Amino acid sequence: MTTNDSDLPVVAFALECDGETSMANPTPQRVKPKASLHARSKQSDLHLSERHVTLRNDLVAASHGLKTLAEQRVVKSCAAKLDSVRLDQGRYKITLSAAEYAETFRIDPNTAYEQLKVVSQSLLDRMMRREEPTKRGLKVHLDHWVSGITYHEGEAWIELRFSHEATPYLTMLRGNHTTYLLKQAAGLRSIYSWRRLEMLMQFKDTGWKRIDLEDFAKAMDAKPSHVKNFKDLRRWVIEPAVTELTDKDGWQINWQPIKSGRKVSALRFDFKRDPQGRLDINNCG
Repeated sequence: MTTNDSDLPVVAFALECDGETSMANPTPQRVKPKASLHARSKQSDLHLSERHVTLRNDLVAASHGLKTLAEQRVVKSCAAKLDSVRLDQGRYKITLSAAEYAETFRIDPNTAYEQLKVVSQSLLDRMMRREEPTKRGLKVHLDHWVSGITYHEGEAWIELRFSHEATPYLTMLRGNHTTYLLKQAAGLRSIYSWRRLEMLMQFKDTGWKRIDLEDFAKAMDAKPSHVKNFKDLRRWVIEPAVTELTDKDGWQINWQPIKSGRKVSALRFDFKRDPQGRLDINNCG
């Protein structure tokens, strides 16, 4: 639900997803209109924070290439709204207002306005990176999140289009995907915490995950300086994410480094949701 605020210039993000799909990615199955009308209506009545973000599992493990928390918020907010809209001339059109954005993430309306404006100028350059091992070596897929942006400075709104390569990772998924409520991430103040949340949700049924250190650093989009020195990775990426997810989304997380000789080569995480834990985004600062 979008709140009305006469003092706030309403900034709309209209995100269009190309109806085409990449030959390299599985073609998403379209839900028949009659079967989806009730589901769409039910979804559209939900507040943004109560909607689900759904990602194909290979995207969860991939490098997202999103550089800031604001970019993460915009992309995942729009992804959460995909199931509540219909195709319009082969494209999905999604709006995200500054007021809705501010309310969902509990930030000042002026800050929300500035973040949306900055993201409109940066998101076109962002690419996801997915690696695929083959018999003849590593195959690297680089795909842009969006294929185009239209920004109207005078009217203070932009239109975004998810690229046709990105769309199959986000909508009409059947199995092999990870889902979480947007409100689980709404109070987070670190992009590393958000990416760690997605990894935990992927393996929430098993309650543990062992991951090579190199793969972990890639998935977290850790800075090169942090990757070179494990102490820095621990200090700036791992421990802050574990602390924030424990405090704000009610996780119990234990982790340990796994060494090959003297060098850390992998990480093991054991985790579960704390029955007493809950996310209170009103107290997330």
